[in-house]
Amino acid sequence: MKQNLIKPLEKNEKKISLTSFTLFLLIVVFFGGSLGLFLGRRLSSFPLTNKKIETKNKEGVADKKTFRDQAEGVLKEGGIDGEGSFHLERPGGPSQNVYLTSSTVDLSKYVGKKVRVYGETFAAEKAGWLMDVGLVEIIQ
Repeated sequence: MKQNLIKPLEKNEKKISLTSFTLFLLIVVFFGGSLGLFLGRRLSSFPLTNKKIETKNKEGVADKKTFRDQAEGVLKEGGIDGEGSFHLERPGGPSQNVYLTSSTVDLSKYVGKKVRVYGETFAAEKAGWLMDVGLVEIIQ
């Protein structure tokens, strides 16, 4: 007598009812929303390091970790060969200019004034020094 080595698989299907699935989704959404609300309230109570400053003599973001470079001079309009929209004129002639761009401060308000800028230096092709300004301070 030959034994059949191949046996048919038993179907053991467990179906989830629509009610159980809907209840599961509601629980997931509830706990996810509760966790998001809790974390949102919890994190909003921490002091922000990137506080926007706007006073008579200063404007920008006080973030010394990001904007750790500084320069001072008279702010003028115009970049060099498409690098920067403004520049600082400093003693020593055009080779000492700092070319500036900013996504946080409207530099046009400070044209013609002696200022100190805090920012992050970027690599440039034409400009000797290209900086993204985060904070402007009027000196005179």
